[in-house]
Amino acid sequence: MIKIRRAQLDDADDIAVRNDRMALETEHIVLNPATSLAGVHAVLTRDVGAHYYIATMDGQTAGQLMITTEWSDWRNRVVWWIQSVYTEPHFRKQGVYKALYAHVLDQAREHGAGGVRLYVDRRNARAAGVYAGLGMDGEHYQVFEAMFDEPPEAS
Repeated sequence: MIKIRRAQLDDADDIAVRNDRMALETEHIVLNPATSLAGVHAVLTRDVGAHYYIATMDGQTAGQLMITTEWSDWRNRVVWWIQSVYTEPHFRKQGVYKALYAHVLDQAREHGAGGVRLYVDRRNARAAGVYAGLGMDGEHYQVFEAMFDEPPEAS
């Protein structure tokens, strides 16, 4: 069974390592480990408009993603962006990302977000296929999103 939880400070080192692996694997970019770790620490210790979710299976970390937020004047609400997605290789094709994504959608709705977006490098066809398979709409910018219905008018 996959469990999703919000990341805590003691997850920082492992999150940074997975971020480094993700960048190398998906975009062939080598991150500076010190910068990556400092960025993760900022998310976990300061109000930077971001947070991480961790997926576990059988007590082991199976994957992660980060949420950042931005204001959408077109929707008059905050939109959540999914970033830094990584599933450990031996947990792939077991529904880890699907569970993380479902959790993010639930949390975004609960917090009144206007929707959820993510972007993917055009060269990362595997990721684009996963997101499209979950029903996210891909535009010409390769931004995939799942927008929610407008909230009812306040009376």
